[in-house]
Amino acid sequence: MSRIGNAPITLPSGVEVNLNGQSITVKGAKGSLQFDINSDISVEQEDKTLKVKALNSSILANALSGTTRAIVNNMVTGVSQGFEKKLELVGVGYRAQTKGNVLNLTLGFSHPVDFTVPEGVSIETPSQTEVLVKGIDKQKVGQVAANIRAYRPPEPYKGKGVRYSDEIIVRKEAKKK
Repeated sequence: MSRIGNAPITLPSGVEVNLNGQSITVKGAKGSLQFDINSDISVEQEDKTLKVKALNSSILANALSGTTRAIVNNMVTGVSQGFEKKLELVGVGYRAQTKGNVLNLTLGFSHPVDFTVPEGVSIETPSQTEVLVKGIDKQKVGQVAANIRAYRPPEPYKGKGVRYSDEIIVRKEAKKK
């Protein structure tokens, strides 16, 4: 059995869960999320906890029970607290600013890069070299942060580029004569 799939999910106060067949909807203070559960998995609610169970003992059902439990747990965390990724711009002249739902990035190209913010995600720029990506869907927040980072990933010689705030760049030594 999946060890993660066996762990119960505790629901914080203010979070509602609606189970409708193989569909689960989680509502909280920050919004609501919906997920369709595989037919080999069942989710049961008991008071303030959710339990994910595999309906048969196949390897697929066992793997999906852990995955489903992790996704539902992230949904509960997202609607109650939200998720956030912090990006840093390192380099001379590298700047970011938001204008409505467009993030304007100056990353050393001959042209500025305009990134349109998708639905369900908000982007803030506390300073010119910091970008905060916030939202309730963990997958969407991570994907938007990865898309922004992909414009100019950090390079190993000077460390210039867009990086996560907790990312460590292993620097290389320059070529010697």
